[in-house]
Amino acid sequence: MEHFIVSARKYRPTVFKDVVGQQAITNTLDNAIENNHLAQALLFTGPRGVGKTTCARILAKKINQDGTQTEDEDFAFNIFELDAASNNSVDDIRNLIDQVRIPPQVGTYKVYIIDEVHMLSSAAFNAFLKTLEEPPKHAIFILATTEKHKIIPTILSRCQIFDFRRISVLDIKEHLAQVAQSEGVQANDDALHIIAQKADGALRDALSIFDRVVSFSGKTLTREAVTENLNVLDYTYYFNITSLLLENNIPQVLLSYNDIIAKGFDGHHFIMGLASHFRDLLVCKHQETIALLEVGEQVKAMYFEQSQKTEKSFLIEAIALANTCDLKYKTSRNQRLLVELCLLELASLTAKDEKKKSSLNEKRFVLPPSHFKDFAPSVVETLDVEQTHKELDTNTNEKIEDTKLTDSENKPSPSLPETTPKTEVSEVAATKIEKSQVPANERVIERPQILAERNAKKVSALSLKSIKKKQELQKALVANQPDQKNLPKDAFTEESMLAAWNTYTQKMETEGNFNLHSHLAMGVPRLEGNLLHLEFPNNTIKTEVERAKFELLGFLREQLNNYDVDLSIEVNEAEIKRYAYTPKEKFEKLMEKNPLIDKLRKEFDLDI
Repeated sequence: MEHFIVSARKYRPTVFKDVVGQQAITNTLDNAIENNHLAQALLFTGPRGVGKTTCARILAKKINQDGTQTEDEDFAFNIFELDAASNNSVDDIRNLIDQVRIPPQVGTYKVYIIDEVHMLSSAAFNAFLKTLEEPPKHAIFILATTEKHKIIPTILSRCQIFDFRRISVLDIKEHLAQVAQSEGVQANDDALHIIAQKADGALRDALSIFDRVVSFSGKTLTREAVTENLNVLDYTYYFNITSLLLENNIPQVLLSYNDIIAKGFDGHHFIMGLASHFRDLLVCKHQETIALLEVGEQVKAMYFEQSQKTEKSFLIEAIALANTCDLKYKTSRNQRLLVELCLLELASLTAKDEKKKSSLNEKRFVLPPSHFKDFAPSVVETLDVEQTHKELDTNTNEKIEDTKLTDSENKPSPSLPETTPKTEVSEVAATKIEKSQVPANERVIERPQILAERNAKKVSALSLKSIKKKQELQKALVANQPDQKNLPKDAFTEESMLAAWNTYTQKMETEGNFNLHSHLAMGVPRLEGNLLHLEFPNNTIKTEVERAKFELLGFLREQLNNYDVDLSIEVNEAEIKRYAYTPKEKFEKLMEKNPLIDKLRKEFDLDI
């Protein structure tokens, strides 16, 4: 079996131009050698696998070349590599200082490459200071480290520092493509991109992952094979879940997350990837920021397609929710529930937007008139009539405010502020008459009773004056009742009454008034002539239903076309027993409807 050389060693650069992603540093070192401007102490710092040791070896070889050597000359006698992790004592530095004094036998310079220099002890650093500041002219020191902050400042001040940066995903992908071509491997662009992302800026890690994936899948690298071997979530998972979130398909979202967990993926890794996915979709929304998307061409097309289906507001809120879940994940005791809750909130974002749009487009229910008068064959413009009522509201409110001021000044209370009579409404409406004809059954809404009731609610009952004033308003409410003779009083059946009742109950649920909906759905009104009897188990429910009594009556009167309909709301303590609260009561309630349930319980020996 032939000895295998890993790609990180096999394809290690031998000249500066082959170094990937560090053009600024390699150009600086090249120019320093050509111009004879090279410092005697250099510090290479940066993340792992970005080319620090490689550049040190290339530099050591290049400064000793004078054009007479062969290409494979490595100047092994002039290059000394010292691992500071295992040679970190004062004695090791003293041996190094003794060797520095001897000039090179071949070449011009002796180069000392000290790797992981931050591992030297404090005494070793201090012993090295003098030699590092004033070395012999034939000695050059190259220090390499991944943790510059652990090196004492006196060492840093004596070195020329070169900061190596992380290699970009694009540079790693291009280098991997060259390696794959040299090895005869057919690699998918997206597969190489996933490897480059997984390497996290380290080319050595990328080459190691490349060797591992090639061993797994052979001479053909696909995106599916890479994701399976590296145990990373494929892009398709995030695309599918985002589509489900946009469709508000909560059950399928939870099932998809369960599949991801079942395949061994970490929930924290998933939520971080989902946040990055939302970020990439937001990047695709603008032509200027597409360059920030570090994915393959095929996946970039998928991102662009899905970004057109998402709103910017959704993506911004989704990123915030996913980021909050990411921050809370490690401290959460139920981490799976935390991620599922985040997914529920994400799936509800578009539902909220649709609900807002529908509420804006929905036609709100207008309070039907309790009393009206025919103006046939009058011609009235609807907009003008509404304006008339606004004027009436304003005038009435002004009269009430004047009354309050009179009371506060301890002046005799004037007679009750009268609401505009029916004849005055007719005169005002007549001034709005236009020439367009309307049907004979067109009616003008009058609301003097409702206005008086509304103004009565504004009066406080915390003083004798206010109580007296409220009584006067109640008298005015009765005195200003319109003539009931001309109002329709059609006969209706109990079925039509129940249909109108159920319509109003469903309307309350649609408008989001769930509290009133639950109260009205508790029982069925009992009809006696034109009077509807309602019974509730306590005064609290009775009070809440009485608040909506006038609107409810107006709706029923209009639906039944009978304005003699009235509503009686009473409290019956016995009604409490009609509603089951404990498990036993619920079971007894079910037995009343179906006695076979008790037989089922006995058959399976069930407990209540």
